[in-house]
Amino acid sequence: MQTYLKNGYIVSMDQRDTVFDGGGVLVEDDCITAVGNVDPRLVKPNAEVIDLQGKYVLPGFVNTHVHTSQQISRGVGDDVDFICWLHDRMWPFESNMTEEDSYVSTLMTSLELIRSGVTSFAEPGGQFVSGMARGTAESGLRGKLAKSVMDCGEGLPEIWQRTMEQELEQQVLDLEKYHNTADGRVQVWFGLRTIFNNTDELCVRTKELADQYGVGIHMHVAKAKEEKEYTYARWGEGTVKHLERLGVLDKNLLAVHTVWLTAAQLTDEELELFKKREVKISHNPASAMRVLGFARIPKMLAMGLRPSIGTDGASSSNHMDMVDEMWLTSLIHKGWRLDPTVVPSQDILRMATKWGSRALLDEDLYGSLECGKKADLIVIDPHGPSMMPVNDKIAALVTAMHSANIQSTMCDGKWLMRDRKILTLDEEAILKEACDRAKAIYKRAGIELPDRFPVVKI
Repeated sequence: MQTYLKNGYIVSMDQRDTVFDGGGVLVEDDCITAVGNVDPRLVKPNAEVIDLQGKYVLPGFVNTHVHTSQQISRGVGDDVDFICWLHDRMWPFESNMTEEDSYVSTLMTSLELIRSGVTSFAEPGGQFVSGMARGTAESGLRGKLAKSVMDCGEGLPEIWQRTMEQELEQQVLDLEKYHNTADGRVQVWFGLRTIFNNTDELCVRTKELADQYGVGIHMHVAKAKEEKEYTYARWGEGTVKHLERLGVLDKNLLAVHTVWLTAAQLTDEELELFKKREVKISHNPASAMRVLGFARIPKMLAMGLRPSIGTDGASSSNHMDMVDEMWLTSLIHKGWRLDPTVVPSQDILRMATKWGSRALLDEDLYGSLECGKKADLIVIDPHGPSMMPVNDKIAALVTAMHSANIQSTMCDGKWLMRDRKILTLDEEAILKEACDRAKAIYKRAGIELPDRFPVVKI
């Protein structure tokens, strides 16, 4: 089956970042077979031909850090400090979730990801890879899934208190059962929650297993001020140097947040280690702004590092909208640096596409519109007051676009959304069930959110 998108503004994100104004994209089955000036002889008589009439086509966005199991906990952590968020809100909620809750939460996440142009994501760790795998498969998205792995730490709910061997065994079972399922769209990585909750032996063993199975490791790294204080008190060094000492710092490590790197004003040693070991980086601007701080993205770019973008979870950033995250990435670094030239729009588009696929170890498969790559793409309609008039077309995709401008989303050659209608999932049914399940979890967990204004029930 062929789909021919013609007469569009094709932002390829190839090695040269070539843009084809008035160009096309030819898709056959799950792959791209032609980009730019498409030879009409390649288009079969039975092909679906879509005249874009100037609409934009981009590679699908890659969300490199999203907690799918937290989607139905939206609002649980608003306006509280990090420790309260973790110990009093998030852990009680998540530890009271069932496998079916995780499945429905993943479906909820998928709806928002598809609507904001995401075709591939990395999940850092829920408790039920089985539920996440099922939801991802049904959505049509690509997902790198991991279990939330913790074998130590204060305040862990009793149900999560497991040994290192138990955690490793479960991950291997998940990987062997779900890795490369759903036509290869669903894959399983190893997870490490944080340095707070992972013993040194677990970190080392995880690295060994990840290398053995040829997959990545997803870990929160240098996330919070409390983490930096903990690592210095225990080892006299930060998380990055400690992971280097353990042999974990490597090209298959996806380091998330990376806000509290040590002695930033004096040395770039930890960033140099990232570069030397080809560590992958996920920047989550919304959740960082809430409580964590500011990652050194301008410095990373200047050093030749290639960070990606993630949304985090709905309990911390409240939304999974990659378009908003791109916009925030543009704004916050200009603001705290007082320099409007840093982190330009073209770099942010790279972060959301080809650098994202690189972070997920898939840069040869997707992240750009090139012959032979997977047909993961989005169609953007700039018509409307939010984007028009469009003078700087590339900048507008970052500084003016809303997710509502994303008209259609395709993954693996299949439309997940056409003309803003989700095709793979029953949106209304999922929304209803998710709300019912969230209410039940709050009750089981004993979480009561205070009324912010006097409420009069009529």
